[in-house]
Amino acid sequence: MDFFTFAWISDPEIWISLVTLIALEVVLGIDNLVFISLLAGRLPIEQQAKARKLGLAGALVSRLILLATLAWIVGLTQPLVTIGKFDLSWRDIILIAGGLFLLWKATHEIHNEMEGEEGDGPAGAGSVTLTAVVAQIAVIDIVFSLDSVITAVGMADHLWVMVVAVIAAMIAMLVASEPLARFIAAHPTVKMLALSFLVLIGTLLIADGLHFHIPKGYIYFALGFSVGVEALNYWVRRHRRAAKAAGR
Repeated sequence: MDFFTFAWISDPEIWISLVTLIALEVVLGIDNLVFISLLAGRLPIEQQAKARKLGLAGALVSRLILLATLAWIVGLTQPLVTIGKFDLSWRDIILIAGGLFLLWKATHEIHNEMEGEEGDGPAGAGSVTLTAVVAQIAVIDIVFSLDSVITAVGMADHLWVMVVAVIAAMIAMLVASEPLARFIAAHPTVKMLALSFLVLIGTLLIADGLHFHIPKGYIYFALGFSVGVEALNYWVRRHRRAAKAAGR
């Protein structure tokens, strides 16, 4: 393995590919992290941190398993069904199924947030179990892992570079998961934005599975713009409260 020859230390191309891939893996993991934070928020407070850690651990394991079976990953992109000029592969089927699941889950969570579930209060808190949450996270982890690993395969020529990038990205997400979860829980409007973001990601996955490729940059720009507007609204509300307090 070229890793143990240490020739990579003086190879700038490997360092560039490693740093670039880590950044891409973190960006690609944002939607997964948001999904995990939202699902974990439905659990009792004492179980939320455990659910987030289990979810991210599952994401890491699924990515490493997929990286260890690169030949199988390549096979997933081969046409399974051909209808005229339209090809459908296992990858397409997984993306479409994952997108439909995200659409269903995000819409269901928006409904619970706005309407509540009978007997559960406004947000339906406590209506789900740790096992159910982890199982749902595991399902969507497969979809996000497939997207992440295919990106890694296309970006790097060395398996160890892919593995290091995936592990580094997961560590960064693990560190960010707690503050992100607290921020979403403390700001209901941000939670609604996050759920809307998942609707967009679900639509993106379905479109990708049907070979309509929409650059993810558009989705992230829309999210960033919405978060920026919400940040301005938060600043204005805080300024008004401070002004009222000073007026008293």
